[in-house]
Amino acid sequence: MKLPKIDYSWKHFGGDIFGGAIAALIALPYGLAMATLMGIPPIYGLFTSLISAPLTALLGRNPVLIGGTSTVTLPFMVSAVQQQGLAGCAKVTLVAAVFMMIFSVLKLGRHISKIPHTVVSGFSCGIGAMMVINQLRTLLGLQIPKDVTWPSAIPAQIKMVFLYIGTTHWSPLILGIIVIGGAFLFARINNKLPAPLLGVIAAIGVSVLFGMHEKEVGQLNLDIPPFMGFTWSPQEVFALVNEGFGLAVVSSINLLITSRVVEHFRGRHRPMRPSDADGELGAYGIANVVCGIFAAPMSVGIPARSLANVRCGGSSRFSNLVHAGMLLLFLGLGSEMVSHIPLPALAGVTAYVGICLLEWGTWGRLTRMRLVDSGAFLSTALATLLINAVVAVAIGCSFYLGRWFYDTVLARPRSADAPSTSATALPH
Repeated sequence: MKLPKIDYSWKHFGGDIFGGAIAALIALPYGLAMATLMGIPPIYGLFTSLISAPLTALLGRNPVLIGGTSTVTLPFMVSAVQQQGLAGCAKVTLVAAVFMMIFSVLKLGRHISKIPHTVVSGFSCGIGAMMVINQLRTLLGLQIPKDVTWPSAIPAQIKMVFLYIGTTHWSPLILGIIVIGGAFLFARINNKLPAPLLGVIAAIGVSVLFGMHEKEVGQLNLDIPPFMGFTWSPQEVFALVNEGFGLAVVSSINLLITSRVVEHFRGRHRPMRPSDADGELGAYGIANVVCGIFAAPMSVGIPARSLANVRCGGSSRFSNLVHAGMLLLFLGLGSEMVSHIPLPALAGVTAYVGICLLEWGTWGRLTRMRLVDSGAFLSTALATLLINAVVAVAIGCSFYLGRWFYDTVLARPRSADAPSTSATALPH
């Protein structure tokens, strides 16, 4: 019997290795920071990726979509942790995971996946701008007083940047520019090269050569706090169901839109197949049940890691497994090496991916687009940047809902029996 041909080469293998490696590098500081913001031990922010990656790689429908902790889940996780600590994190993740699987069984994912392309592009643009702005503090080396808290809202971050722009340090800015410029240069030379990773290596070389002593990733605390388990009381069930449902809705929308953005970035502009959208929700639902069992926070698709993976040549499910394997390697054998990576270099990687997400082609076509399309794109991009992803998608889709209402209700053609003067002949 003739075996089917497998379209996988050494070039694909190298791309998956480099893509998974750079995704893991981005995951390190981001995962630790997200867990800290949630109020749980930092290492749990990486457990989410380590636990969910193998499951989503095997069960998920988008082969290069990489999951992890996300800002979109932050309000729900913070609320649960404040009420019940680590047990609250486990409970709300488990409830949300069950709802995601219910959404999958009810085939609700296919409806979410029908979001118009311009809304997806606007979401991509807003996420890209957010990624760049989030890194300005590190890239500029701003000296923020210890008694001043850096805000999480993007408008407040922009205000803080302008307020403290006079404290800019050139060393981190130079390292960030080297990473960004080097990544674009290497990508232009050969788009299969791991451009961001090569940019990081170039920045580390310059840092060592010229003695730039910038803040580094630092030693990682690998101690796993004991998990004491939890019980469910009747009084908290209703609150947990409400919070879990909200978390599941937000996570599902974010997951499927991120998947669409990643496919768009790969040059595949067709909508997801209905069964793929439903299957993606089921895969992440199963993965998050396991995350909840180990008290790791909710896993959703992460644009920065997924797109860095694609940008560096990742093309198959193996890149997701490499991402998890590299995290283990960094946390174990390579933790000392990773601890010396300058933070401005990692900020440069995130900013580079954000710049790539800014939908430059769409901006160039903006004046030639229909008013409803340009309005949906711009409003989604701004709302993603200034409010949140779910509200942004709702605002973008409302343009098409308004257009549909106008076309079908307000601008209905006259009925056949209505009098018309245009065809009435005047008597001679």
